[in-house]
Amino acid sequence: MRVRSFRSIAVVATTSISLMMASASWARRLADAEIFIEINATDGDAGIHLFLDGEGWDRMRVFDPDGQQILDFAGHGSVGIQGITELAFESAEPSFEEQPLEDFLALFPEGIYRFEGTTTEGKLLRGRARLTHAIPEAPVLLSPADGEVVDTENAVFEWALVPDPPGSEIVGYEVIVIAEEPPLGEFSAEVSPTTTSITAPAGFMVSGSVYKWEVLAIEASGNQTISEAEFETE
Repeated sequence: MRVRSFRSIAVVATTSISLMMASASWARRLADAEIFIEINATDGDAGIHLFLDGEGWDRMRVFDPDGQQILDFAGHGSVGIQGITELAFESAEPSFEEQPLEDFLALFPEGIYRFEGTTTEGKLLRGRARLTHAIPEAPVLLSPADGEVVDTENAVFEWALVPDPPGSEIVGYEVIVIAEEPPLGEFSAEVSPTTTSITAPAGFMVSGSVYKWEVLAIEASGNQTISEAEFETE
């Protein structure tokens, strides 16, 4: 019987490793990959959000830090031929009474989440995103207060600064004002981490209507916490 030398085995092993490294180096990268937590402090719930962007693909899988596959997207038929580029995903958001925050965080551990897919040309497509548990405190809405009646010509929205979460920092706020009754409309703005007020644009609000406004405190890794209130116009 012919015995294979250790040298031959070493050469084969080295060649296999080289091929694997070459394959990885030729993998294409997603243009963007994000995963973050959203807390609604007013409703008392939490959800996981995911976003990715890249060249046209027909299959994409997501793995948690433990290597467990948690998502598997595939395009079939005409969609598989045309390819997918952007994908935004939002989980269900049961209340904290149904699913306490600690249980939610246990489902989605901190760490690197891997995105692995194939382009419509059959090329490997990869991305990575880090999830943290650095969650902002709930923004305190100062004015208008819940149920307050405001002047349509002078509506100023004010909130208190949110302290930096441990190990992270607040990088900005998003303010959203939504008409709850016809004529429906929405106004939103992203502001700096030192801004605490914003004025609604002229002509946006109408008299005798109900609006909801919310402020999202956003920390460096993308996690965000929302506070909401309703008001009426005189």
